[in-house]
Amino acid sequence: MSPVLERNIQALVERRRREQADATAQEKLADSITAFAGSMRFVYFHLAAFGFWIVANLQWIPGVTAWDPTFVVLGMIASVEAIFLSTFVLISQNRMAAEADKRADLDLQISLLTEHELTKVADVLNQVARRLQIDSRSQADLDEASRSIAPERVLDKIEETSRR
Repeated sequence: MSPVLERNIQALVERRRREQADATAQEKLADSITAFAGSMRFVYFHLAAFGFWIVANLQWIPGVTAWDPTFVVLGMIASVEAIFLSTFVLISQNRMAAEADKRADLDLQISLLTEHELTKVADVLNQVARRLQIDSRSQADLDEASRSIAPERVLDKIEETSRR
């Protein structure tokens, strides 16, 4: 692996570690709960707890009296749990979306910089070809590549085309 690639990977890993360390206690708690809720341990726990609740309240276990024969309490517990779990999941998703937006902004900035640099390279290549009097079959392509593109015009065109 090239040193540049290794440096980039290390920088990304360090950035993610720093973002995780900078998360608030509430965000860390929401992420932990979301991670647990998305695990098989969570499924097994609920299978055991709800299974026992149902079996006991159907009076299938000798000596255990039913405390919720209509399962209203179980339904209420499951509903409240669902409300809180969905809230924790949304908090985690919002944080992940904000991180994804940052990465998308970085990708866009790098792409714009790359486009700008390639435009300059194409312009220099055009000048060299003219000076050396090289007749290029793809001169039109080189001329087009050497013109700067305004990103806002591209976005305007994309929006205009998508409205059709």
